[in-house]
Amino acid sequence: MSRTMPLAHPFDDDKLKEECGIFGVVGVADAANFVALGLHALQHRGQEAGGIVVHDAEHGFNSARRMGYVRDNFTSAELLQTLPGNIGIGHVRYSTAGNKGQTAIRDVQPFFGEFSMGGAAIAHNGNLTNAAALRRDLIDRGAIFQSSSDSECIIHLMARSMGRNIPDRMEEALRKAEGAFSVVAMTRTKLMGVRDPLGVRPLVLGKIGDGWALSSETCALDIIGAEFVREIEPGEMVVISAKDGVQSHFPFRRQEPRFCIFEQVYFSRPDSILSGRSVYETRRQIGVELAREAPVDADLVCPVPDSGTPAAIGFSHESGIPYGMGIIRNQYMGRTFIEPTDAIRNMGVRLKLNVNRALIAGKRIILVDDSVVRGTTTRKIKDMLLDAGAAEVHFRIASPPTAWPCFYGVDTPQREKLIAATMTEDEMRDHLGVDSLRFISLDGLYRAAGHVEGRNNACPQFCDACFSGEYPIKPTDMIAKGFELKS
Repeated sequence: MSRTMPLAHPFDDDKLKEECGIFGVVGVADAANFVALGLHALQHRGQEAGGIVVHDAEHGFNSARRMGYVRDNFTSAELLQTLPGNIGIGHVRYSTAGNKGQTAIRDVQPFFGEFSMGGAAIAHNGNLTNAAALRRDLIDRGAIFQSSSDSECIIHLMARSMGRNIPDRMEEALRKAEGAFSVVAMTRTKLMGVRDPLGVRPLVLGKIGDGWALSSETCALDIIGAEFVREIEPGEMVVISAKDGVQSHFPFRRQEPRFCIFEQVYFSRPDSILSGRSVYETRRQIGVELAREAPVDADLVCPVPDSGTPAAIGFSHESGIPYGMGIIRNQYMGRTFIEPTDAIRNMGVRLKLNVNRALIAGKRIILVDDSVVRGTTTRKIKDMLLDAGAAEVHFRIASPPTAWPCFYGVDTPQREKLIAATMTEDEMRDHLGVDSLRFISLDGLYRAAGHVEGRNNACPQFCDACFSGEYPIKPTDMIAKGFELKS
């Protein structure tokens, strides 16, 4: 195992894995430095690998792709000096297609292609739901793939396009793609950004001095000192150059947006802004709604750190029950420091979380977490609390039951491995061995996200397929494999 490759945590299979993070700049000196900083701020979206591509008039295109964390690979002056130029894009990855959990260096983005009118690089956040069909067709027509990533299909489709320039070719390629895609791409002089017609995955525009930036989240604009300008709209394509600024058009048929609601619950950083709202405030409001929907007599409200913290604060404020840090997270667990033996693996969640015994003992505890996927970690945390002397353990979950897999860029277990797909809420409570278990309702989640009337069932305002089973984009490849949609 590489020294810089993070170890898989034996208890992290109970969380949905972040998709990817993308970032790009144009019109700034030493673009690679800005891209590295942006990727560092987006590390939560993908911890397996990262890559940067830049262009310089004298040296042409240069790239670096590495396994592991940004901090371990893209902070040395020696490396960054090999990446000169005033335009660059980058990508951090968690594998969501191809060999899940087995990222190879050949799968690390950005991908690069040399076309008749010059080179171009592309980085993609999301999943193409017709990637397998596209790949088969491209291979039948002579394409030779270098990776297992669905994103490489975009490069091959661009190569076969007859568009007069690279932006036209990318536009034509993406018209053939189905699924969720936020894309940053670059030529020698232009930075491009595109969101799919439903805007499932995020993409924002920032201004830094005389230059521009594109990012998955606003928190990455903050780290480079860029001003947040606006979100790239669903179905919008922007072409940006230092000379001409931002040029925008809408190459896809307009549709009602369906932004991923799980970005609000878990994926995005709490200091980011989504759809004009603070992610932190939305998560705090989820806790408020949860306290209204599922009150319980208890002595202390505790979060499962760190993702459950804002909702626990909201629950405490609304219920009047004191808030406390009953569980402490080891902030350095993500670093590779020891090869885990079977004995260490059996310590499980204790490697990452530890109970604050002095606070927990003898109390009735409300534990607030963002989600339950398989339920394995939930049971371990419950056991830890009881071992520490908790009198009662009540779980409150800041999302509805996750009962359906995501095909739009999130690594979700097969449906039969999702605990909410096979058990009722009461059955889950008994299986987990807790005194009570309640999830926020889908309407409550929508209210917390700013839709005071709740979910519009005729035309939902978000993509919530992982909760509802209603897929706004047909999962073509999975249907071909026998996946059955909700009747």
